[in-house]
Amino acid sequence: MATLSVNNPTLLDLAKVTDPDGQIAAVVEILNETNEVLDEMSWMEGNLPTGHRTTQRTGIPAPTWRKLYGGVAPNKSTTVQVTDNTGMLEAYAEVDKALADLNGNTAAFRLQEDKPHIEGMNQEIVDTLFYGDEATEPEAFTGLAPRFANLTADENSDNVINGSGSGSDNASIWLVVWGPNTVHGIIPKGSTAGLKVTDMGAVTLEDASDGSNTGRMQAYRTHYRWDAGLSVRDWRYVVRIANIDKSNLSQVFTSGTFSSGAHLTDLMFQALRLIPNINAGRPSWYMSRDIASWVARQSAAMGNANVVTMDNLSGDMRHTERFHGIPMRRCDSLSADEAALT
Repeated sequence: MATLSVNNPTLLDLAKVTDPDGQIAAVVEILNETNEVLDEMSWMEGNLPTGHRTTQRTGIPAPTWRKLYGGVAPNKSTTVQVTDNTGMLEAYAEVDKALADLNGNTAAFRLQEDKPHIEGMNQEIVDTLFYGDEATEPEAFTGLAPRFANLTADENSDNVINGSGSGSDNASIWLVVWGPNTVHGIIPKGSTAGLKVTDMGAVTLEDASDGSNTGRMQAYRTHYRWDAGLSVRDWRYVVRIANIDKSNLSQVFTSGTFSSGAHLTDLMFQALRLIPNINAGRPSWYMSRDIASWVARQSAAMGNANVVTMDNLSGDMRHTERFHGIPMRRCDSLSADEAALT
């Protein structure tokens, strides 16, 4: 097996190591084109066949000022073990063999059929990354929203900022610092990273259209599988700005505030200050396209348009929007119909 040469691997880095022949890596490159979350998200191989178990420190031992001839009581830190599970996301594509062979380029026809299935798998992974909940869907993995779902009751509520919206039409902005010791995706122990696409070849299918299952046809079948999970090793490196009522946002800025709704740039600066060390991994903002537009428009209304910048530091054709130097990633999986957190 090849050696992983980076300390904070993306899905593409890990795929190149766990699948040296390059087939999965090629699929991951297609995923990256349509899913900006994968650009920064770190991935690690789990230490369990079905997930990853981590030890999280919950308390730090307190030292003692000792006086001469006085004793010091020994103490120790406290820890808790947390197990994060992975889920198996699968799909099949079947296309009539005669149709695929019709134009003489079967491989090209099947590739066009693969792309929408890959996109569907892609969208489901990102949906689950934010909203997955094993309490309601045990087959999936638990995402970020169920872990940061309360304004006051939980320990990590300190990292949930209230945008003051109400009702059930709210949005969230997320700040995540990806890294092996902060937050990362997980794959099961001993498995390959990323979406696996397997050509099952030509198979005989039953035609159930007439209800008798007596008809037969030849078809090409492709199998898709993605084993994935999420580990939040240190909740301090995730901040959720919740309760953003999109319908109440405003561009009218007077006397240091907006006429209605959330002051998005102010909330984002608050979020930055909650991260213990922004250099502990790869930080990224995640928001819907509408909220990203409002961040830029409010910044311009304040006369501070330089807070949101655009560049292509990666050297490719893609331009990256940044807030305070941190990439702003558009994520269409993020909903504008979230119930208000309390």
